Amino acid sequence: MAAKIKKGDKVVVITGRDKGRSGEVVRVMPAEERAIVRGVNMVKRHQRQTMQAEGGIISKEASVHLSNLALTDPKDGKPTRVGFKVLEDGRKVRFSKRSGDLIDG
Repeated sequence: MAAKIKKGDKVVVITGRDKGRSGEVVRVMPAEERAIVRGVNMVKRHQRQTMQAEGGIISKEASVHLSNLALTDPKDGKPTRVGFKVLEDGRKVRFSKRSGDLIDG
């Protein structure tokens, strides 16, 4: 199954606590159907002090389910669904169903 959301994509949260917030995908976990988005779904974690890291309460991003994310349209920046098509040279690319623009390629 081809991935509709990949690392480095600009996405917007369409439902949940962070609805309307957007960010860049840092990591995708296809087995769990989840992704980590920069600046979205922030949680506080208690961290013990180590030689490398300082102790205390740190904020970090928690994962978001892929069904709660939508890719941003390259043309107007609004949420869009993703489609796939094969170009004449044989490459399979993603395109925005909102505007028809290619997302990668």
